[in-house]
Amino acid sequence: MDDKHMQIGEVAARTELSLRTIRHYEETGLVTPSARSQGGFRLYTKTDVARLMVIRRMKPLGFTLDQMRDLLEATARLDNEPDLDTGEREALLDRVREYEQAATEQVNKLRVQLARAEDFAATLGARLEQSVQAARP
Repeated sequence: MDDKHMQIGEVAARTELSLRTIRHYEETGLVTPSARSQGGFRLYTKTDVARLMVIRRMKPLGFTLDQMRDLLEATARLDNEPDLDTGEREALLDRVREYEQAATEQVNKLRVQLARAEDFAATLGARLEQSVQAARP
């Protein structure tokens, strides 16, 4: 096997995704191995790994599989179709901009949730300390 292809175990290690998750994304059509070995093992390229990383980053932000597929299609067309007419290119860029905006909004919501969670943890810590101090003679 050449340096350009990785087996699923290496891809799982690089992406921190389970083998099962990678296979699921294959079943749903989000990522397709670029090749198969003579023994039938899935072989992935750096491009495949990059697609998996996009999916991994979108999932905790609440994007659906269809949205992931749509963004991956748009970015692949932008990257691989240099002869797109101006209208098509702008439409694809608009789709990517919408995902960027949605991701930014979700990140901001998560920051608020994190701040609340940190405040709650600090409040509990202070409460525990108070109780420990009160229990000392």
